[in-house]
Amino acid sequence: MISPESFAEALNLEVICPAPPSSMHINVADICRPGLQFAGYFEVFANERPQVIGKTEMAYLCSLSEQECDERLERYFSYRMPCIVIARGMTCPPALLAKAREHGVPIYSTQEETSAFTSRAISYMSEVLAPRTTRHGVLVEVFGVGVLITGESGVGKSECALELIKRGHLLVADDVVDIARVGRKLRGESPEVVRDLMELRGIGIVDIKSIFGIGATMRRKSIDIIIHLEAWSPEKDYDRLGTHDRQMDILGISVPLIEIPVRPGRNLAIIVEIAARNWRLRSEGYDAVNELDRRLARMYGCQDGDEKR
Repeated sequence: MISPESFAEALNLEVICPAPPSSMHINVADICRPGLQFAGYFEVFANERPQVIGKTEMAYLCSLSEQECDERLERYFSYRMPCIVIARGMTCPPALLAKAREHGVPIYSTQEETSAFTSRAISYMSEVLAPRTTRHGVLVEVFGVGVLITGESGVGKSECALELIKRGHLLVADDVVDIARVGRKLRGESPEVVRDLMELRGIGIVDIKSIFGIGATMRRKSIDIIIHLEAWSPEKDYDRLGTHDRQMDILGISVPLIEIPVRPGRNLAIIVEIAARNWRLRSEGYDAVNELDRRLARMYGCQDGDEKR
């Protein structure tokens, strides 16, 4: 939930009518422009959203007679709403201010144009109200791809991430990854208390930003693929062709999952780099498995043709 005061502070809004202690909180990452309500239509009214009054709504409201305006506003304020924001720095009509004070609805003002403010407000609310979870792992950016590295404690997640950082890639979070679902995307970041820090067994806690520079870390990143490291088991049949598309569900979003067996001599950093590049190629429509199938079909097709001749 977002209180009207927090909403106004985060978006640098000017207070016209302050929020009373009993004011409604914001629970939905969207806004409502009440033009239809000012015209008298209330069959569908998203009153639970912040109400944004732009130039069109204000012009219509000011065109009403005093009696019509009073009737429309009385019905409008019979619904609970978290707050009203007047865009473009327009003056709040006295009738609107009086009704807001009477019903305990805060009013704020912004100098921004309506569309610009709406976009910024929705972005802010989407981030704050996003469903969240925490996962054990390391999040790095590799060639622009967000890679969440998971696995049992001691399998080598941090060492793999450290080698990737040495190769010019970026650390987002080590050990604990805070994940938020924003729209249809997952975005991960580090808890503030351990941001830019990494634990290395035998050495302890190291500050990646201080050692490698500010360009070695980033604040947050979308999670595009998950690479799960596990100790090599001779009994397990590992995918050798990449034909099994595994997924992991996080907050209702399916993320491609790659399982990589770990044993001495394997360069995990290079494998992660290849996995990131391969994911990008597949997302752009190229699949090496399909290419292999095409070549085999062409080769065997030619052989069959030779036998017929």
